[in-house]
Amino acid sequence: MADHLHFRDAAAVVGTSQPALSSAVAALEEALGTQLVERTTRRVLLTPAGERVARHARRVLDALDDLVDEAESARRPFTGPLHLGVIPTVAPYVLPTLLRLVRDEYRELDLYVHEEQTHSLLDGLAAGRLDLLLLALPAGVPGVDEIPVYDEDFTLVVPEGHPLAGCQGVPRAQLRDMDILLLDEGHCLRDQALDVCREVGAAEAGATRAASLPTLVQLVAGGLGATLLPETAIGVETRPGSRLAVARFTDPAPYRRIGLVLRASTGRAAEFSQLAESLRQSIADLPVRVVRG
Repeated sequence: MADHLHFRDAAAVVGTSQPALSSAVAALEEALGTQLVERTTRRVLLTPAGERVARHARRVLDALDDLVDEAESARRPFTGPLHLGVIPTVAPYVLPTLLRLVRDEYRELDLYVHEEQTHSLLDGLAAGRLDLLLLALPAGVPGVDEIPVYDEDFTLVVPEGHPLAGCQGVPRAQLRDMDILLLDEGHCLRDQALDVCREVGAAEAGATRAASLPTLVQLVAGGLGATLLPETAIGVETRPGSRLAVARFTDPAPYRRIGLVLRASTGRAAEFSQLAESLRQSIADLPVRVVRG
C-alpha cells in the first residue's frame, strides 16, 4: 500500500481483492489505535503514523527475505559456514589437502578450522560450537557418529647416526631397550604411542615431554631419545637437515585410524559422508591407507 498509494493496485500486487486489503488495513489501524492512511476520492495518502509503520514494515519484510534466503542456503549442501575441529597431530599434514579440496570443489562453503586437543574438540562438538571433527578414532563418547577416512602407520624416529637409522622391519620389542619420548598429557597421539609401548613392556623416557610434534622431534634430534610419529608427519618433521632418521616396524606395523566425527543428531550427515569420500580421493598421494565403511 505504501508503495502504490492505491488500494486496487496494491491488492493486485499482493494477489488479493481490493475490499479484503481495505479491511486488513482497517483492522491494522484498529489494532494499533491510530490512523495509517487517509482515503480520498482519487488516491490514498499515508498519515505520519502510516509513514513510520511503513518504514518498520519494510525492515521486517527485508529481514524475512534474508531469513528465507538463509533457509534456502541451509537446504543446499556445502554452503554457508562449517566449523571443523582438527587435532594438532593431523592438522599440519592433512589440512593442506583438505583446504585444496574445499577451494576446488566446495567454493560456497565457508570453512573455519579449529586446532585443539581431542577432549576440547569433543566438548565443542557436543555444545554446538563445532560442526565436524577430524581426529583419531574411536572417539569414545556417546551421541556421535564416526566416518573412518584413513589408517596410517606409526614410524620410529631416531637421532641421525642411531644403529636403527634407516632400518626396515624393526620388531616392536626393540622399543623395550629405548628411551621413548612422548607428547604431553591430553594429546591422543600420546595415548596411542603409550599403547604400543605397553604391548611390548616399553616405558616412557623419564619426565621429558613435548607440547607439539615439532618440539618432540627436536628433543629426539638432540639425542634425548626416540619417538613414534604418524606416517603423514614424516615428510615434514624429518626433512633433510633435521638430524633425524626413520626406522619402520615389521608388518603389521602399529597404526592409528583417522576419521570424521559428527553429532548423531545433525541434519548434515549426508553432506559430511560426501565430504569424507571426497577427502579419501584427495589423500591418494599421502602415505596412508584409505578406509571405507
